[in-house]
Parts: sequence; C-alpha cells; structure tokens
Amino acid sequence: MGIDPGTLVMGYSLIAIDKTGKPKLLEMSILKMNAKLDQYQRLNAIHLKVTELISRFTPDSFAIEAPFFGKNVQSMLKLGRAQGVAIAAAMAAGLDVCEYSPKKVKQSITGNGNADKTQVWKMLQHLMQIPETDLKY
Repeated sequence: MGIDPGTLVMGYSLIAIDKTGKPKLLEMSILKMNAKLDQYQRLNAIHLKVTELISRFTPDSFAIEAPFFGKNVQSMLKLGRAQGVAIAAAMAAGLDVCEYSPKKVKQSITGNGNADKTQVWKMLQHLMQIPETDLKY
C-alpha cells in the first residue's frame, strides 16, 4: 500500500505481486477533502480512509512519502500531521512502514530523480498497464 499524503488531497494505491513477480494494480485513487472542513475533520478523514483500505485489502506493508522541508513552516506542519495520521493507522494495523523521498520514488520509477509528474505517470502507465482513461496524476 502506498500513500501520497496531503491536507486536501491524499493519493493512494494498492498493488499485489503475482507468482511471476509482476506487479498488479488493485486500486488507485485519491481522497479529496473539503477545504471548508477544519484540519481535525480532514485528519480524521485520512485516518478513516487508510483504516478502511487496510481492512479491505490487508496489505503486507505501507509506504509513504517522507517529509520534505520547504519554506512554509505552517504547510510543513499540516503535511506532517497528515503523514502522522496515516502512519498511525498503518502501525495500529501492525504494518511495516517505509518512508521514501519524492526524489527516490521518481528515481525508482523513471530512472531520473528529477522527473516531473507527467514522466512519472507515463512510466507508471507503462509498467502497470494502466489505461489512459484511468486516474490521472
């Protein structure tokens, strides 16, 4: 299970590895939260969604984007809370948690740690055989 945390939009995906070692996409979507909700209601929505996904798919592990350091301290704190809530839900379910920097994820998928979202999406479509009509980045 992989999570791209956010305070208004959280991306997630679940994959399975078949007997030949090939990944299969089980589900990929986003959780959009109403900006009019207060921060605690949005954090609760993240917790509920992650808990529901864990219950439904019973993943073996949990990967999440590692915190990054920007100039806006308030944004960093809000994102850190979103990450913490998602991680807490995974840990409560007994999952191993791994954090990956955005650069590391981009490097692993495209071979370029500085790839843009379009490049990452195109490579994921190719690797996971995701049709063009499915969720965009």
